[in-house]
Amino acid sequence: MPSSSSGRRAGAAPAAPRALRAGDPCSRLSGVGPKLVDKLAGLGIERIGDVLLHRPLRYEDRSRITPVAELPWQSGPALAVVRVEASEVRHGRRRSLLVTASDGAARLWLRFFHFAPSQQAQMSAGTWLRIFGEPRPGVYGVEMVHPEYQVVADAAAGQAITPELRAVYPTTSGVTQPRLRDMVDQALAQLQRPEFWPPALPADLEREIAGKTGPISAQQALHTIHRPTPNDDLGALIEGNHPAVTRLAFEELLGHQLGLRSRRRQIKTERAPALGDAGRGLAPLFEQLGFAPTNAQRRVIGEILADMAASAPMLRLIQGDVGSGKTVVAAAAVLTTVENGWQAAFMAPTELLAEQHYTSLAGWLEPLGLTVWLITGKRKRDDAQLAAIEAGTPGVAIGTHALFQDALTFGRLGLCVIDEQHRFGVNQRLALRNKVARRGFTAHQLIMTATPIPRTLAMSAYADLDTSVIDELPPGRTPVVTVAVPNTRRDEVVERIGRAVAAGRQVYWVCTLIETSDKLEAQAAEAAAEALSVALPGVRVTLAHGRMRAADKQGAMAAFKSGEIDVLVATTVIEVGVDVPNASLMIIENAERLGLAQLHQLRGRVGRGRVESHCVLLYQPPLSDTARRRLSVLRETGDGFAIARADLELRGPGEVLGTRQTGAATFRIADLMRDGDWVERALTVADDVLAYHPREAEILIERWASAGGAYARV
Repeated sequence: MPSSSSGRRAGAAPAAPRALRAGDPCSRLSGVGPKLVDKLAGLGIERIGDVLLHRPLRYEDRSRITPVAELPWQSGPALAVVRVEASEVRHGRRRSLLVTASDGAARLWLRFFHFAPSQQAQMSAGTWLRIFGEPRPGVYGVEMVHPEYQVVADAAAGQAITPELRAVYPTTSGVTQPRLRDMVDQALAQLQRPEFWPPALPADLEREIAGKTGPISAQQALHTIHRPTPNDDLGALIEGNHPAVTRLAFEELLGHQLGLRSRRRQIKTERAPALGDAGRGLAPLFEQLGFAPTNAQRRVIGEILADMAASAPMLRLIQGDVGSGKTVVAAAAVLTTVENGWQAAFMAPTELLAEQHYTSLAGWLEPLGLTVWLITGKRKRDDAQLAAIEAGTPGVAIGTHALFQDALTFGRLGLCVIDEQHRFGVNQRLALRNKVARRGFTAHQLIMTATPIPRTLAMSAYADLDTSVIDELPPGRTPVVTVAVPNTRRDEVVERIGRAVAAGRQVYWVCTLIETSDKLEAQAAEAAAEALSVALPGVRVTLAHGRMRAADKQGAMAAFKSGEIDVLVATTVIEVGVDVPNASLMIIENAERLGLAQLHQLRGRVGRGRVESHCVLLYQPPLSDTARRRLSVLRETGDGFAIARADLELRGPGEVLGTRQTGAATFRIADLMRDGDWVERALTVADDVLAYHPREAEILIERWASAGGAYARV
């Protein structure tokens, strides 16, 4: 049904479809201009094929005409046939076109706030309309605001309808449902041409899928998803259990795996510096640490050094729970790189985290004669430092996104370390290796995350990486007892802080806000610090937040670490922070506003000594069901992988990996939770498809690249 802006009459013959390709830009579709192209890009729709992969949210049943008299009791949108009695432009708070219409038994008012003169002319008295919209109480009676409509010849033509299930799509401002449906109609018309959507699964895989879903081709599956018949199971289509969805989900998962594997193969053909044993080795580092690495750390260091000794680039992901010692592992890789005469880049997602890594690595490596640079956006430009890095002086540069700045070029980059990978887009970590002046070499890549990743998710998101897990905590770590307390018991929590300080312990107080604003978070932290200072006279309280000068933040953290401060009031900038074994109590204010992974990271700041530690989740009641489940999981377990699995169930893969913000892989059709078995199957067959079916592999990579794994084309 065309929108109110189309003015097309029912029964008009559609134009013959032009010969288009699925990879053509959407601008080749009729009615898609430059402004709409920009809007569609926000939905991930750039190519004509993407239109067909834009899966409906639900379906509307337009198989029944509802009498206007029954509309007040109608639940949801309704289809009606009415005759225009009058129309006029109203000039109130908002200019609108008000149309009075009737089906002969009752009146209905139609209101349009956005309308063209041609549309107003259509609404002349006596015109028959078939309309679809949401009825609601209005000033004069039941009205519909901006209903979809068709101009029909008479009442009989309006009543003569074909039973229809109309798809409703995810949309955005400036992209209407009718416009999306029109684009889908044009794209579906192209499916009649085999060359538009060629078969992409090898014959044996096609037969395997058919054995589980029934014999349904990709073209049939796409048509069913967008234009189901009354005989189709709409619930299964929406939930993703319909054979049409399963058929496309497997193809998408396989295309995604092929893109990752293809990229890995390409990178592995590049030349990397072979960084074998050199100089003094790692013994001086281990002596400098003041503690012995765990067996898990030694094992992972061995895996890294074996990779770095090869002339192909290392592509390795290090997973380790909070406090497992990933920075020590990275230090070993950095030391080996620099002792071989090369440079290392160590990228962190925040200024504070970069500064903390700088403090740790400088403390371990500078006594061994290594040069350690800190490069952040807030630091004054140091031309001598930049010149040394460009000249290829061996050393390690630690920084944030500032490592991407145009003025910075590495003369001899041998290793890229990316901390907290989920905070960055995949393109960013790949681009860092291009910041090297000496061409012909590709830097080794070491990716670290303190967010344990469930196996299915890791297989999907990081299939291009080898994975190492630090599955052992350093000795002396004690489990953290976690409790959830409503804000109404705030005074009791403050008294508990006083008792902890009196017993010689230190305390974190973490402030959070719904809005991600450094300014607001700083204000909240300052208010909390002032309140605690008043409530606990004699207790030494200080602040750490994102708007402080780097030196002031470092000073506050150092004073807390040395025991000069009793209570550190901070924002979530301390999510990954200094190691203070004497800190045995953490209060997280408004804990219901944070995700499981972040709460687990914050909690990891305590429990680093030999005394029992506690984490108080201070929440504002009432709790939503999701927030209640999150806090329950935190109370019940300290196992990072168990928490990650629960987080995946609660928030979904895109949120767990941070891909909503970073642009890493999301999926149009597949769901990693629902389609876990198919993820494993795609993983096992991907290499064979690349090796023995290169044409099909190329089609799948290209088909699904824009629809979820754009970085597969990097």
